[in-house]
Amino acid sequence: MHSDSLDHTTTGTAAADDTADSLAVDVPRKHGRPRRLLLKSSVALAVAGLVIGGGFAINTEIVAQERVAAVAAADAAATAAADREHERLLTNLAKNSAASTLDNANTVLAASASKVDTSALTEVTSSLASFEMLPLDDLESLTAETETETASVEAAAIEADRIAAEVAAAEAAAAAEAAAAAAEEERQLMIANANTPNGARAVAADLASSKYGWGSGEFSCLDNLWQKESGWNYAAVNSSSGATGIPQALPGSKMASAGNDWATSATTQITWGLEYINSSRYGTPCAAWSHSQANNWY
Repeated sequence: MHSDSLDHTTTGTAAADDTADSLAVDVPRKHGRPRRLLLKSSVALAVAGLVIGGGFAINTEIVAQERVAAVAAADAAATAAADREHERLLTNLAKNSAASTLDNANTVLAASASKVDTSALTEVTSSLASFEMLPLDDLESLTAETETETASVEAAAIEADRIAAEVAAAEAAAAAEAAAAAAEEERQLMIANANTPNGARAVAADLASSKYGWGSGEFSCLDNLWQKESGWNYAAVNSSSGATGIPQALPGSKMASAGNDWATSATTQITWGLEYINSSRYGTPCAAWSHSQANNWY
């Protein structure tokens, strides 16, 4: 019974040892207990390694996730900062554009106020005047509207200026035409007056004094000379010699140097006759009169 029990124990120990052999590879078999202790240590170490390895893997995963989250947060912050900077730049550009647009609109308003209707432009510029406080969308919208209204008013003012210039030109042309007509009428009246003997004398006296400095004494000689030659008649023609006009030019066409109307204008004839006396050998009307008295011609 004891032997069986011992054998059974031995047999059981052997079985346990066999189990241990199957787990502890290449360990010399001397004593069962140390072999079992070795088995237990190996298992503990294996379990501990699994626990440590698993914990390291978990920690590594957590660190990786935290790193990804940090990168994502940094990217999000950078994107937000970039968006804010972009918004700031857009706002500054919009404000600069609004300021420039407002200056141009005010200039156009000042130049166009008395020419065209500027009420719409005045209203929109009043709204844009507070551009520093406007949201970006409102700022851009008001700036665009102001630019449109400014261009419209400026175009209307240009057209108004064009029409005003045409009207002014037409009025100036009409005034010039009227002045020319009045001058021609006066000229014809002067011609008509000058073509009378007394009118011719008045013209001759004025030209003799203003152009040549001849006084009343010289004019008295001139009056006698041309009274003798033509009776101060601009249409006089000498039937024998063909001498023509008040100064009796021979031929009469010589007087064309004083004007193409020499045949019909006493003033033109007198102008030519006075210059003839001044530039000839006589030099003065009294000298010409003396020669005429002596020779019956001059």
